[in-house]
Amino acid sequence: MNDYVIRVLASPSDVSPKAWNALLAAQAEPSPFMRHEYLAALHESDSASPASGWTAQFITLWRGKQLEAACPVYIKDHSYGEYVFDWAWANAYEQHGLAYYPKAVVAVPFTPVPGTRLLARDAQSRTLLVQALVAWCKQEELSSLHLLFGADDDIAACTEAGLMLRNTVQFHWTNVAPAPGTDMPSPPSDGERSTLEPPGYPDFEAFLASLAHDKRKKIRQERRKVADAGVSFRWSRGKDISKADWDFFYRCYERTYREHGNPPYLTRDFFQRMADTLPEAWLLFVAERNGKPMATSLIALSTQPDEPLVAYGRYWGALERVDCLHFEACYYQPLAWCIEHGARRFEGGAQGEHKMARALMPVKTTSAHWLAHPAFSDAVERFLEREGAGIGNYMDHLGERSPFKAAG
Repeated sequence: MNDYVIRVLASPSDVSPKAWNALLAAQAEPSPFMRHEYLAALHESDSASPASGWTAQFITLWRGKQLEAACPVYIKDHSYGEYVFDWAWANAYEQHGLAYYPKAVVAVPFTPVPGTRLLARDAQSRTLLVQALVAWCKQEELSSLHLLFGADDDIAACTEAGLMLRNTVQFHWTNVAPAPGTDMPSPPSDGERSTLEPPGYPDFEAFLASLAHDKRKKIRQERRKVADAGVSFRWSRGKDISKADWDFFYRCYERTYREHGNPPYLTRDFFQRMADTLPEAWLLFVAERNGKPMATSLIALSTQPDEPLVAYGRYWGALERVDCLHFEACYYQPLAWCIEHGARRFEGGAQGEHKMARALMPVKTTSAHWLAHPAFSDAVERFLEREGAGIGNYMDHLGERSPFKAAG
């Protein structure tokens, strides 16, 4: 490691956006949420800030003037906005008179989307970055380190460094019709994807035709309820999303959080910064009735030009209540758009078995954890072994509930 220099930076502005994004583009599983513009907007809009319990640091690895590896890490005094739940661990620490907070989290705040967390030029740099993270946590006397929703390369580096692994389950839709003689979609590799013309389902009706009769019937009934209520949809993408639509979206987004008794995680300024610096990453659906907007759903889009298009369900809200409106705004409209535009995948976000009825299938996600306290580390490792077996059984159970037509 003599050729490398580690620098811990306090702001994304201390790192060149061009260098950061170039490193991200070289990863196997990039996402728009790890782009410099996204992380900077979180920081500069005070959405993820010390006041909200997210104190940002950026661990960077340099060889000369070249950025070899980097990642965001947040010092936290709570576990909100992470979606990998460790409240029980914190309670156990407290019961034994120990402090679980502050802790360190390598993640994108408020964003449970799997993908690269450790930007690295090669496997060696990624391994060194993990080692630097653990050493930094020890130096700062933090209780623990948590890398959330990592890519396969991240998890491999963390495993090599001795971190413990934890699995959760999400639900993703794949734009691939079931292969002949099977009742499940068989996603092609990225290399195969470019040979499919047209990619995936030719239209929404073809997608519905791949489903079992009861699932197909239910979706049609739900869509009919929304249409019969006089609701129609329009969509805008990128710079075509007007300021008025952004303003209306935020009203809906804020209302969703307030209805659950919480302030919204993200500020209006955050979304303005997205409109200004990363517009190509956003797709907005607006529901209208009697010529007036009444609900929205916001979808993020992948931004790598040479990679298959991926859509990510993110936020929604409504000012009026209509039966099944949530399903239409958050699933059926985005899926129809994905089919029309050849998107390879739609990720529906954390949790929610109800998504399987809409053909979003279970996907295992992985996080990695290091605890400084040896006895608690041993206890958590035993807990994760039991939990992992339970997740495996849960995945098997979900696999028996395919929404697609049975083979033959």
